[in-house]
Amino acid sequence: MHKKYVFDPYPLQTTMQRLAENLKTRRLEKKLSTKSLAEMSGVPASSIQRFELKHSISLESYVKLAKALGYSEEIMQLLAEPKYDTMEELLEINKNRTRKRGV
Repeated sequence: MHKKYVFDPYPLQTTMQRLAENLKTRRLEKKLSTKSLAEMSGVPASSIQRFELKHSISLESYVKLAKALGYSEEIMQLLAEPKYDTMEELLEINKNRTRKRGV
């Protein structure tokens, strides 16, 4: 199978910024301070502040924050379904569903 290059219009920094903005919006909607969210999630308040300002966080901390805000199901659905652009790609995905290792 040939490698396919998909144009991604979002640079990494843009994606991280959007994730941070979304988290902050959800936090503020629930009227939570960074300290309160830190207590609920087990993620230090300084890490939450750094994420909201500099858009940097570990995956583990991000998942803890999302779960504390009630987004467990959304986190579990991330990458749960295959993405494809053509019927041939879908057929190849379905053919490889039982694979346990890469090439």
